[in-house]
Amino acid sequence: MPAQAPGEPSVPPARPAAPEHDAPARHLRVATFNIHHGRGPDGRLDLRRVADVIRRGQADVAGLQEVDRHYSERSGSVDQATWLAAELGMDVAYGANLDLDPPAPGDPRRQYGTAILSRFPIRDSGNTFLPGFPGSEQRGLLRATIVVHGVPVRICTTHLQDDDAAERLEQARAVQALIAGRQGPVILTGDFNALPGTPEIRVLASSLRDAWSQAGAGAGHTYPATGSRIDYVFASPEVEVRSATVVAGDASDHLPIFVDVLLPEG
Repeated sequence: MPAQAPGEPSVPPARPAAPEHDAPARHLRVATFNIHHGRGPDGRLDLRRVADVIRRGQADVAGLQEVDRHYSERSGSVDQATWLAAELGMDVAYGANLDLDPPAPGDPRRQYGTAILSRFPIRDSGNTFLPGFPGSEQRGLLRATIVVHGVPVRICTTHLQDDDAAERLEQARAVQALIAGRQGPVILTGDFNALPGTPEIRVLASSLRDAWSQAGAGAGHTYPATGSRIDYVFASPEVEVRSATVVAGDASDHLPIFVDVLLPEG
């Protein structure tokens, strides 16, 4: 493999070749990415770098966290979810976990939350608030249904509390309950702010499979500042995980994960 230039984002490997007996249409490439409202570790705000990561990675669907909508000057007051969808030619669902009054009457509301981008049309979507302790930031579970060549797939993304393990555990239990009554394949993405093996991750892994544990190689660190794996893609048991890759880059303080899965037959 050619040497990578300093600061140049790496690219996930090509999609695994499907055996002849597998329908290529059942393949789906999923990404999860905490985009830090488009600001990289170099302190520079550049949403185009986020778009380039998703584009180069050839994600079919991406769960994003820390996404601003007209929030403040920290992100240029841009509707980041809509901008990314337009730039990438993808459908979008947005979950506003913070929804604040605008700075002036007639201006858009200031929102902060999560987003799902999909190259397949989003059939329906919704955002459910998760439990939290007094004074904590509101968190939520954003879900969207897409149909991949006849197979309905529920895509979810979340961002759990960063500084209280007990609160995260309550939120993880709520997420698990929300997806427990699922019908068909479910893929859960997000920044869970929890290390592998912690109680909150064990709750989710009781009914879903951690894609990195299934098909990743190495430590899979997604938060370079502390050398931690805190971002995950989970899949329901009927979804076959083919590969999982953390991609280096400078678009955010987190690194994205790209996961190739094979959906069950419709």
